Amino acid sequence: MLKSVVREKVTLFFAFLFPLMFLVIFGLLFGDRTAAQPEIGVVGDGPVIAALEESQAIQLVRVEDADRAEQQVREGELPAYVSQDGDTVQVRFSAGEQDSASTVVGIVDGIVNRVNIAETGQQPRFALDAQQVEDASLEPIQYMAPGIMTWAVAMGAVFGAAITLVNWRRNQVLRRLRLAPVRPTTVLNSRLFVTLGMAAAQALIFVAVASLPVFGLQLTGQWWLAIPLLLMGTLSFFAIGMLVGAWCRTEESASTVSNVVTLPMAFLSGAFFPMDLAPSWLQQVSFVLPMRHLNDGMLAVMVRGQGVEALVVPMLVLLGFTVVVGALAAKLFRWEP
Repeated sequence: MLKSVVREKVTLFFAFLFPLMFLVIFGLLFGDRTAAQPEIGVVGDGPVIAALEESQAIQLVRVEDADRAEQQVREGELPAYVSQDGDTVQVRFSAGEQDSASTVVGIVDGIVNRVNIAETGQQPRFALDAQQVEDASLEPIQYMAPGIMTWAVAMGAVFGAAITLVNWRRNQVLRRLRLAPVRPTTVLNSRLFVTLGMAAAQALIFVAVASLPVFGLQLTGQWWLAIPLLLMGTLSFFAIGMLVGAWCRTEESASTVSNVVTLPMAFLSGAFFPMDLAPSWLQQVSFVLPMRHLNDGMLAVMVRGQGVEALVVPMLVLLGFTVVVGALAAKLFRWEP
């Protein structure tokens, strides 16, 4: 059974190398916190421009005039520019750089309010104390690794079960197993144990890579609670793979359908970006997906330091999903091509 999995190069690629590439790329892209400052153009002088320079919250690039600055924004060289002419402060930004523009507008607005208060000669009445609630030593990889790892486990389970089932049916392996003195549940359980073992190997490799000094993953709190949750999630995606394998007739179609199922589900479940950024209706849709609950549970125990109570809802949802989809796969299952 294990040898047949090793020979399935497509499954191994999508289970290990493909998601590992995402982990490395995202880890390198977002691991350098100092590279997060936006760069904007500056035209003119005044107290607001001086306060912006002193704040060092954004990188400022001097531009000779507003026309040249606006041209650079239109051409995508700068996300925005700030100009001051007397008491008038203007911010012009590109619609194609909404994230950077929102940050710039928020910073400039805060600077303008602070300068206005300073001009009145009054002492500020309120002081802001902003701190993150998590351990300040946690790196960005802490929030990315659980989501990408759940996606990897999902792909390994779906691809492995689907392609194996289709391959066995086309090569008459299922027919020989049907005639052999072996119970079908024995064969199914052996394939399931291989899938669980593959999921454990994926988790070990991902944690090992993410824990390298260049990324800095830290296992804190009751991180070990992620193990039973990961295994339960593997069962859910194994059931999906069996359903795909029961429906598809060729390895190519099984691979395509597996991709169509797992990749959009990853985007809709918060594996790559927080679902808080998505529209409210899309957030509600994501709750019907097993990967959303697996990802939320993994974040709860690996990042937010929550205990076993955080696993109750995800485990029940994943269990119910496994039963329903598994029953549907059994109904559609066929021995012959």
